[in-house]
Amino acid sequence: MSEDNITTVVNAFVFVDLTSNPKLRIILFLLFFLIYMATLIGNLGMIALIRSSPRLHTPMYYFLSNLSFLDVCFSSVVTSKTLVNLLVEKKSISLIGCAMQMYFVIGLASTECFLLAAMAYDRYVAICKPLLYSSLMSPRICILLVVGSYILGLFHSLIHTVFTFRLSFCGSNKISHLYCDISALLLLSCSDTYFNELLIFYAAGLVEVTTILSVLVSYAYILANTIKISSAAGRLKAFSTCTSHLTAVTIFHGAILILHFRPKSSTGSSIQDVSDKILAVFYTIVIPLLNPLIYSLRNKEVKDALNAVQRKLCV
Repeated sequence: MSEDNITTVVNAFVFVDLTSNPKLRIILFLLFFLIYMATLIGNLGMIALIRSSPRLHTPMYYFLSNLSFLDVCFSSVVTSKTLVNLLVEKKSISLIGCAMQMYFVIGLASTECFLLAAMAYDRYVAICKPLLYSSLMSPRICILLVVGSYILGLFHSLIHTVFTFRLSFCGSNKISHLYCDISALLLLSCSDTYFNELLIFYAAGLVEVTTILSVLVSYAYILANTIKISSAAGRLKAFSTCTSHLTAVTIFHGAILILHFRPKSSTGSSIQDVSDKILAVFYTIVIPLLNPLIYSLRNKEVKDALNAVQRKLCV
């Protein structure tokens, strides 16, 4: 767009209402608030349980406590602003605020991708190389895997944030999304966004491909090793330690692929806007609640630790 056609330079954005019905906004506020409180209680409770239970002081649960921390932060970045927007008439966010929100959404999600891959590697070592487990998954290596996940995830986000907010935004400032999503922002830009679209495809695609491939390779080795176990009880025990993680990986990566990598209209449509918002609610508000449920309901060690804590409290 030429300089002559630029009428308004955007220095703030406005989120489009989830609904124009005041009563439905109150219902959504109460629903999202309850989910958010359950997310905080579930994930912070998981962190407290792991820290207080010696039987859970293992690499697997060290990774899980970091996953819970990521879920708390990820949900807070989006849900807190969404709750405010459901109550106020002016649903605006500054340019800097939007950049920060996008940075943390992409950064925390990318970090979780790498962390889930590290958890798959942990399960591979535990099942396929049990005699070397203590050396291959020493405290130092676990810390390096977690720190590396954060560094890679936040650096990946920094690249997208810098190149997105170097663009010019003019004219419409209405974000038809739940949060400052990169795809929604590119639609509002009056600059050439071709490079940004390539960056999403290659950089974000590389994160997805490498982390999913890491999980698949780890579980391919786990499956091959488990088949060799002669007893059915042994095979069941090996698989039971992986089902929670596989469930979490499938839900998380499935939501990312559907939300960010499915074909989209270049101009957007009302149906697509609604579907994007529904997927965004599931991705940013519901999924952080599911992880503590998945790992507590399907994990005997967590159940035993929780029962032990309850017995102590009742004494």
